[in-house]
Amino acid sequence: MSPLRQLAVIYLIVAGAFAASIAFARYPWLDRDTRIAMRIARDDTMLALSTTKTYALEPGLAFASKQAGALHRMVADAINPPKVEIAAPSRPKRIAATPKPSVNLALHPPSAPAPLSAPRVLPPEREASVPPAPPKGAGTLPAKAEIARVTQRLKDSLTADMLERFDLFLYVSKAEQGPWAQHMFVFRKTDKTLAMIYDWPVSTGREKVEFNAGGDKLPSFTPRGYYELDPRRFYVHYTSLQWGQAMPYAMFFRWEKDGMPTGLAIHGATGEDIALLGTRSSAGCIRLAPENAALLQSLIRAKYKGPVPEFAFDPKTATISNDGVMARDSKGNLRLVEGYKVLVFIENYGGENVVAALF
Repeated sequence: MSPLRQLAVIYLIVAGAFAASIAFARYPWLDRDTRIAMRIARDDTMLALSTTKTYALEPGLAFASKQAGALHRMVADAINPPKVEIAAPSRPKRIAATPKPSVNLALHPPSAPAPLSAPRVLPPEREASVPPAPPKGAGTLPAKAEIARVTQRLKDSLTADMLERFDLFLYVSKAEQGPWAQHMFVFRKTDKTLAMIYDWPVSTGREKVEFNAGGDKLPSFTPRGYYELDPRRFYVHYTSLQWGQAMPYAMFFRWEKDGMPTGLAIHGATGEDIALLGTRSSAGCIRLAPENAALLQSLIRAKYKGPVPEFAFDPKTATISNDGVMARDSKGNLRLVEGYKVLVFIENYGGENVVAALF
């Protein structure tokens, strides 16, 4: 390429970057949407790589290893065939014939083997239409008086718009101590009455700054506030990019901070982390027992789709409000977007009669 063409290419690149910076400065929403698209593309790429490894590479390697072992045994048997000892024939004993009893086939029909049926796999959108079995580790609901206290606490924390626009409420206590500490209470709305349907132990963030496996210094805080779920970021299989940990049945929050979608999510615990449920032991996400996370994701996807109010976006900080402030149009009406009619409320209150510490 001639120097003149190289100079022209460099000029076009610089001009394009300059035009993009002007557009982002004039239209903050364009910068925000571009960042969101890049994050979603990265998430989808990681999901595709994980799926390829799980369903293609690993089964293929296992099959190849099995076939290689079988071939090795065949070659070894051909080279050194095993010795076979033939026993001397024995004279058969004479057995006196006995008359066969008569059987009435009409009264004793031959029994046929029971047909084998494949396990029933439900489509994701219809899983929750079948009444699920009580999940393991779900525990029992608190006493009636305690349920009334939790319900009243949640209702006092909701605005009229929240109570009207959402149908499922996930109240999470990230407190370290107290009768409600490290629990998620799931409430279903019937008319305007809230009914607790699940009480699950959880693990929230360790509440400190620490190093990940790659040596990066990262916070492990679970921020208090109100959050919606991002319908574009629901995954059955997911792996954390920052911490390198599995996040089965991940349901990410629709929350941007400093111009980037955050990695805050509700998901299932794995391995040794299951035994730590009920303590602050996560990197900031809300962990559930894996069977409870699967049940919750299935329930939300099947029954709670619909228009929801959009939380306000501050262009100065490029952050979506988590204080419950909702976006409105020029006429004062709520701005609605498609999503899940599920509201997550997190606070640092363990059920004691004390003022909760806020972060």
